[in-house]
Amino acid sequence: MKFLTSIAVVLSGLTLAAGCARAQGSGTANYPDHPIKLVVGYAPGGGNDVAARLIAKELSPILGQTIVVENRPGAGTNIGASYVARSAPDGYTLTLSSTALAVNVTLYPKLDYDAVKDFEPIAIFAEAPNLLLVNPKLPVNSVAELIAYGKKHPGKLNFSSAGSGSTQHLAGELFKTKAGITATHVPYKGSAPSLTAVISGEADFTFVNIPSSKQLIESGQVKALAITSAHRFPAVPNIPTMAEAGVQGMEVATWYSILAPARTPRPIIDKLNKAVNQAVSKPEFRKQLEDLGTAPMTESPEFFKKFLADEIDRWRVIVQQSHATVN
Repeated sequence: MKFLTSIAVVLSGLTLAAGCARAQGSGTANYPDHPIKLVVGYAPGGGNDVAARLIAKELSPILGQTIVVENRPGAGTNIGASYVARSAPDGYTLTLSSTALAVNVTLYPKLDYDAVKDFEPIAIFAEAPNLLLVNPKLPVNSVAELIAYGKKHPGKLNFSSAGSGSTQHLAGELFKTKAGITATHVPYKGSAPSLTAVISGEADFTFVNIPSSKQLIESGQVKALAITSAHRFPAVPNIPTMAEAGVQGMEVATWYSILAPARTPRPIIDKLNKAVNQAVSKPEFRKQLEDLGTAPMTESPEFFKKFLADEIDRWRVIVQQSHATVN
């Protein structure tokens, strides 16, 4: 009797496991069958938010579901990243991540998530350098003049950023080191309020990506002095590189990517990667990204995984060299 009971228990367990496997397989095959949430760790209006809304609009018809962009700003994107890291690994809560994910590994002494272990890389789809922008009323018209002004008025300059630990913040700290000037960092919750501070004169200068600032430059609300790329950028061909302006070692870019919580099934990761690459491969969307000042990318999850690891190593050096802190 005990033997027969044991057999029944085993068979029951096998039946239950098979049923679960079928249910899981069915769920993966039908993915997505309801709206997907795309979390952005910055306030609305900045480059990350713009990138998220653009890619969401393109992905919706490809995946057959609405992509809802949800802004969860704060703590240098850590609030949003932590939320997604703890979400169900079912493909319905994703994050639009940027360079901050790699930076924060070194910048923050304690994080309640692991940038590598708690996420599944899906796709990296664009990269954008930063522009050095100043308030039009500041009496400078070049990087050399800004440096001279800073040296003549020590402690007077301040610069805004999209938040402590953002590439804008680190670009500013690195610029101070390279230029030999002092300037006070004033963090904001996103690129939009950071730019508003420069426009109003609350901040003297900032580093921000092209998507956030191109229209403001064209309207004369801010003045662009240089770009943090190795070569001049097609979207703003008349703006010199930092190297051309006399400051070497200032190549700083923001990249835009999509990640899922760790343990998200591989078929879902592959389906999302294929959808992102399909969207970016469309000539109209690709041109839209380029016009905004980003370089489109279509890569595999494996490429993105290695890219992220390399970026963590690269930014570790930059953070340490610039002596940047989140205080």
